[in-house]
Amino acid sequence: MRVDWTRAALADLEAIHAFIGADSPHYATAVVDRLTSRCSQVATFPCSGEMVPEYQREDIREVIEYSYRMIYLVGDSVTWIVAIVHGAKPLTDSPPTA
Repeated sequence: MRVDWTRAALADLEAIHAFIGADSPHYATAVVDRLTSRCSQVATFPCSGEMVPEYQREDIREVIEYSYRMIYLVGDSVTWIVAIVHGAKPLTDSPPTA
């Protein structure tokens, strides 16, 4: 299955890199690399991530890397990475869309 990123998720990734990079550019790149590498798992096994507890929908799932939640929406032919949020940050009340 193809995996695409929403603009919001790409902005999340850039913000994570900038935040960590202020202290350690090397570690920032390593974290972003680990997050983006999880896309191969999502592409091959889209339902391998856990259902997001806040939304209770089969099509909205997440994988955890470090302390970040990569939230994605499983579609018929495309899986969308819709957000990457720190585990300590609460999610919005409305489910994400692609």
